[in-house]
Amino acid sequence: MAHVVLITTGGTIASLPAPGGGVVAAGLGGSSLVAGPLAAPVVHDDFCAIGSYQMDLALAWRLALRVNQHLADPDCLGAVVAHGTDTMEESVFMADLLLAGDKPVVFTGAQHHAGEVGGDGPRNLADAITLAASPVARGLGALLLFDQDVHAARDVAKAHTSRLDTFTSGDHGKLATVDGDTVIVYRKPRRRLRLDAAAPVDIPLLRMAMGMNGDLIRFLAAGPAPALVIEAFGRGNLPPDAGAAVREAIDAGKTVVITSRCPGGRVAPTYGNAGGGTDLASAGALFAGDLAGNKVRILLSLLFALPLTAAARREHLAALADPA
Repeated sequence: MAHVVLITTGGTIASLPAPGGGVVAAGLGGSSLVAGPLAAPVVHDDFCAIGSYQMDLALAWRLALRVNQHLADPDCLGAVVAHGTDTMEESVFMADLLLAGDKPVVFTGAQHHAGEVGGDGPRNLADAITLAASPVARGLGALLLFDQDVHAARDVAKAHTSRLDTFTSGDHGKLATVDGDTVIVYRKPRRRLRLDAAAPVDIPLLRMAMGMNGDLIRFLAAGPAPALVIEAFGRGNLPPDAGAAVREAIDAGKTVVITSRCPGGRVAPTYGNAGGGTDLASAGALFAGDLAGNKVRILLSLLFALPLTAAARREHLAALADPA
């Protein structure tokens, strides 16, 4: 029978406060989260029950593989993943990079826990099931649905700690809207990449602030990770000693990718002098366009797990970083 699979991972949507109030913790399974008329029959898979702040690269990778296993079933129309909002934007990007075929997978969750009156979880789940069952969602990749808006995995970010409309796609804009039983698609993802499913390698991410020296860069470059992602200032600039540390890391064989700590716009080697973007580019640093630092980290974690040349890794990065 044609169906949508609901994969639960925990998060606020599956959480209740402890008896007597106080601490909120995940624990509800999928059968407790959905009720009423839905767009398609639902098969439940209780994958895990954690707060998404406890999610790591290895678990997000296994989750993506589980999604693919379900989508391989000819009767499966699509998948919905109930996930916490803290790291949902990273898990959906991991799933998008590893997604096999053109069936949709839709990540959703809630800002209010399941014990709150008027919580947003049931509406988000119902809309996500509608989207996953819709033929117009095929070929859009892994999607994030929240508060009726649908976002591409590459572009979406959490922008507010508690508001219901927390997710945004910034300069790119949302992909679609779910309005009752109707899915309205406004655009399609411009940039997607399909990778094989090798277990990810941990890659560090460092955000810079005014006056920071290069000590943390040197420390991370001395570790086992083959690459480092740096969220730099503006168009991709660093304090002078941090720029020197980047050059040292690259000379030692590490890959350094520059992103911006700004929520909008893209990095490009524009400014000169020590630590400027042109200085970093001349040292061999790679620039990630407007791809966010946490998304670059996910991408590199998979690229370095595969038997790829440095040139191939640069091409894959450029395929997602390029604005064209």
